[in-house]
Amino acid sequence: MITARDNLLRSLSGPEKVWDIIIVGGGATGLGTALDAASRGFETLLLEQADFAKGTSSRSTKLVHGGVRYLAQGNIGLVREALRERGLLLKNAPHLVKNLPFVIPVYSWFGRMYYSMGLRMYDLLSGRLSFGKTRSIPKAEVIKLLPGIEPKGLKGGVVYHDGQFDDARLAVNLAQTCLEQGAIVLNYFHVTGLKKDGQKISGVIAVDLETGKEYRLKARSVVNATGVFVDDVLQMDSPGTKPLVRPSQGVHLVLDRSFMPSKDALMIPKTEDGRVLFAVPWHDKLVVGTTDTPLDEYSLEPAALESEIEFILKTARKYLSRQPQRRDVLSVFAGLRPLAAPQHSAAKTREISRSHRIIVSDSGLVTVTGGKWTTYRKMAEDTLGKVIETANLEQVQCKTMDLSIHGSMHTTDWNDHLYVYGSDREKVLALAKENPGWGKKLHPKYDYLQAEVIWAVRHEMARTVEDVLARRVRLLFLDAQAAMDSAPLVAKLMAAELGKNRGWQEGQVASFLQLAGNYLLQS
Repeated sequence: MITARDNLLRSLSGPEKVWDIIIVGGGATGLGTALDAASRGFETLLLEQADFAKGTSSRSTKLVHGGVRYLAQGNIGLVREALRERGLLLKNAPHLVKNLPFVIPVYSWFGRMYYSMGLRMYDLLSGRLSFGKTRSIPKAEVIKLLPGIEPKGLKGGVVYHDGQFDDARLAVNLAQTCLEQGAIVLNYFHVTGLKKDGQKISGVIAVDLETGKEYRLKARSVVNATGVFVDDVLQMDSPGTKPLVRPSQGVHLVLDRSFMPSKDALMIPKTEDGRVLFAVPWHDKLVVGTTDTPLDEYSLEPAALESEIEFILKTARKYLSRQPQRRDVLSVFAGLRPLAAPQHSAAKTREISRSHRIIVSDSGLVTVTGGKWTTYRKMAEDTLGKVIETANLEQVQCKTMDLSIHGSMHTTDWNDHLYVYGSDREKVLALAKENPGWGKKLHPKYDYLQAEVIWAVRHEMARTVEDVLARRVRLLFLDAQAAMDSAPLVAKLMAAELGKNRGWQEGQVASFLQLAGNYLLQS
């Protein structure tokens, strides 16, 4: 059976093929860079060792925001840039990004005045791309907007506006847009080394993890956009290089929406450790987080620490009248932030800049690190500017400010779970009618259709059960046990599409169950 991946692999054949740019890493930054490069007309190849957005880029707080706490730190430039990019994301991917009101409950009269003044500055910085005006509200309105909020001692609140999105779905749509713009993007392709002509980068050595075949690929420029793994690629280039990244872990707990049945989000501006904590309605659940824990060791599947879990539960109990317990947590997920390493070891991770950095090695390798989802487009634009300069490529103007992302449409029904497909929604429904079984649910408690698995394989480059349940339909992040229950059916549907045997199905299910167990809290 010839698959879309097979067709993409043919583009790699031919020893004389020279790419303008090869990007290592398929998260937000890598995909954004590939889209920027392809839309400018450069021959572009992106290689990701796992699935697109497998790491940090699928594990965010699901916010498209300027960063209220960066404003409190005085980082006006970062906030202004992020607010501008927030507005562009809403314009270019309106099927995935929406305006979300945030309510800050205040328990002192001074707090109400303080946050009102600060957030009006936030509004001012957003300019004509503002999502809405900040306003001060009385206690009764806070209780109305946030059912389930703890009323004792409440003085009132402040409402401001930011954005919300589905991170992994945006990554998938970016990959599709890259392909439409002429780029080649491949998941499960591991870069194992760098090719050099003398001392200068001339390409990469990569292995297709599905076949074991090695490729030696030539390029005029190589971008290292591997997030927390940037130092691994830098070591390939120059062993002994000082680390650029200090990873920090952020954990989220997912609860039933009944703990706060609101369309608005809760923002707690200052926790015991000085962080901001959010309780955000997402799909039909409530996502609560996050933490900021420095790590010395890290992996593609980071695990939440007990101290982080207890911190989130303890803080949430202070603000929710119905107090969440461990047994109420439907899923727990951890993500890693690739923060720029501090100049002195005593720096706390929350004090390390979230601004992105672009480093050009003596070999010509371009490394980009730091930043966040909201600013992915600007990070890509800045990276391409450096690539053009370093590799002496043709000066072509950036086109992504006004480039619609695959699926873009303005009439979104947020109550229909198929909204994430945007303009592809009707095609997914057509698949559901093509086969009687595909119109049935994956799990009795959720609306996900079997047709979505078929769509993910045919049109969204899903290769494993995890790809589907974690990053295409998001069930693993919403209800880990339900995802585990759905795994055998997903494996069966995928095997039929991919021409895999019973052994492949059993291996996929076993692998997924082992992974998904880490998303469940042990009592």
